[in-house]
Amino acid sequence: MTDTVLLDVAGGIASVTLNRPEAMNALNRALRRRLYEVMVEVDAREDVRAVILTGAGERAFTAGLDLKELGSDQGALGSANATDPADNPVRAIEVCAKPVIGAVNGVAITGGFEVALACDVLIASSTARFADTHARVGIVPGWGLSQKLPRMIGISRAKELAFTGNFLDAATAQDWGLVNHVTTPADLLPFARRLAADMAQIDPAFLAGYKRLIDDGYAASFSEGMAIEAERSSAANSAVSPADVEARRAAVQERGRGQG
Repeated sequence: MTDTVLLDVAGGIASVTLNRPEAMNALNRALRRRLYEVMVEVDAREDVRAVILTGAGERAFTAGLDLKELGSDQGALGSANATDPADNPVRAIEVCAKPVIGAVNGVAITGGFEVALACDVLIASSTARFADTHARVGIVPGWGLSQKLPRMIGISRAKELAFTGNFLDAATAQDWGLVNHVTTPADLLPFARRLAADMAQIDPAFLAGYKRLIDDGYAASFSEGMAIEAERSSAANSAVSPADVEARRAAVQERGRGQG
């Protein structure tokens, strides 16, 4: 039987591929459970420092919940509000404390849009498109889309997508701040690997803590986020010696000159 989620690890980078291209990588029960298993594995592996999540084929990152399964399996609709990470792919991605780069290679629709928003950084192929069709399907989002998207692109733009179900192309998604970079289809994964390789150079424990700090602050009010930063920063920085900073300074300067 074909594995619904593929995992490849090389050079500190885990490539995780949703693998139902014949169904536009729709999120059936088997795929959701397998995604959770894979994300638990990559989170635990010491040889993984960054993760790339993408979809198999050229048509879709993921088209969201498998509508055929929803229409034929009694109780399947409960997955739209599942809290178990083995059933909720957004929670499955959040299991991973390491940075997750979403490489969106085609459409990311409805639940698939929510899966994309669970990634820490989004890169899109020029052929990628995003759509929130919850209203057209008649299902209220339960994996975070209604709250995350307005915070990322603004409330009016999020309402436009929610109330029309229209597609958002990759170039506009970049203009609106939804995706960080747009590449050619051929350069999507190489670009994602280069970015992941940069992240993989950072101490993994530090990176996990920094990711948690950003996420926890983002979920709070601004003043609460500032308090969270002050508390954690004071605790962490008190353990850093001047010798530690000096030992890293030359490498940081050299890298800066190379990027200049």
